[in-house]
Amino acid sequence: MTTSGDSPSNTTTNRRQPFPQGFLDSISTGWAERPDTLPPQRAQAEYAAARRERLSAAFPGQRLVIPAGEMKPRSNDTDYPFRAHSAFSHLTGWGSDSEPGAVLVMDPRPEGGHGATLYFRERADRTTPEFYADASIGEFWIGPRPALAGVAADLGLGTRHVDEFAAADDDLVVDVDAGLTRAVSELRLVKDAFEIQQMRLAVEATARGFDDIVAELPRVLAHPRGERVVEGVFHLRARTDGNREGYDTIAASGPHACYLHWTRNDGTVAPGDLILIDAGVEVDSLYTADITRTIPVSGRFSEVQRRVYETVREAADAAFAAARPGVTFRSVHEAAMRVIAQRTAEWGLLPVTADEALDADRGGQHRRYMVHGTSHHLGIDVHDCAQARREMYYDGILEPGMVFTIEPGLYFQIDDLTVPTEYRGIGVRIEDDVLMTADGPENLSASLPRTADEIEAWVARLSPSAPAS
Repeated sequence: MTTSGDSPSNTTTNRRQPFPQGFLDSISTGWAERPDTLPPQRAQAEYAAARRERLSAAFPGQRLVIPAGEMKPRSNDTDYPFRAHSAFSHLTGWGSDSEPGAVLVMDPRPEGGHGATLYFRERADRTTPEFYADASIGEFWIGPRPALAGVAADLGLGTRHVDEFAAADDDLVVDVDAGLTRAVSELRLVKDAFEIQQMRLAVEATARGFDDIVAELPRVLAHPRGERVVEGVFHLRARTDGNREGYDTIAASGPHACYLHWTRNDGTVAPGDLILIDAGVEVDSLYTADITRTIPVSGRFSEVQRRVYETVREAADAAFAAARPGVTFRSVHEAAMRVIAQRTAEWGLLPVTADEALDADRGGQHRRYMVHGTSHHLGIDVHDCAQARREMYYDGILEPGMVFTIEPGLYFQIDDLTVPTEYRGIGVRIEDDVLMTADGPENLSASLPRTADEIEAWVARLSPSAPAS
């Protein structure tokens, strides 16, 4: 990386060197005029305005302060990639191009409702040291920054320099950490048309990423850290077709598939393994997919692997069948768990019957092999709407416009003595992204293979040179 300069009196690290006088005399001159053409208003602006109106109605007379957040250091003076707070992006329509330190303020109007102003740091005048000497915000370092007028036109919002932002009386302010997050989470439970369109784009890009992985299986198998090759292949798709991944990719081969959030991704992928890949592309609006497929890297399931896989698919199909407008969200999970309990009892893995395992108070023995839930809401957060009240989320009613996952699994840890040897080290999850419609669930990720036969045909079509197990 390059080193920024500074004046001697302001030198705070060994990396900064003073600028000579000739540089200081000339750096502010000789620049072409910046174009002042205003951009057209982006599509999500009208949707963001409608969301703010709905939020306004929930907080009459109160000032609402929603910050985008700041850069977070990764090490010393290098930062993690910036991602704005989800509530901020949802309410402004500003996604991957949003500015660190920005603040959306909704001030109550005397006549009712709220006016909205977006505060952020205006791009620096080229006569100021900020332009050339500040490596965190200077345009010489990070590239062009947006102008107040341009963002106002783009987002349909009033804009002001962040230095003009001033807090109001504390008893009138509701910020993102004091109740607002819950309100915005509940606002997002039912997606609007723009959000649904963005979810479709995210799923389509993610499906292409899974195809990329399958096509690269020979290279995955050949590398000593094949899991990391999988992660890298998907990362390329996420960065070229979207903003980046919506969460850390899980590329879990063999026994690693039994660890629900395995993101170390440093293991070998060996012939005969199943690899569980849980990944999602986040598009520039910050909406993300969340899809899991479990793939036999040599192209074919063993008998036991197929038995486990098809049981998970049976549980997923039961969850799809249960998902209808008007039923509780938790009923989807309950339908999947009935299948898991029945099959694990049939295989002799439970010390009780399936019915006893399903008893709400004294059961749960089957949950040893599937400890997670079957579904979560999905959107601008991978676990979207997480701060919503239980009665609106887990105990809430499914409505058209809701987007959620269906993702049952079975995980038999390598050292689990409660299962026969042939099951140990097998982990399977199948996860699809679902849009609830008035007619029932639409599987947004249906283009990806789901059945064991379809998975095997997928590998044979895209990776015909993968070694047979």
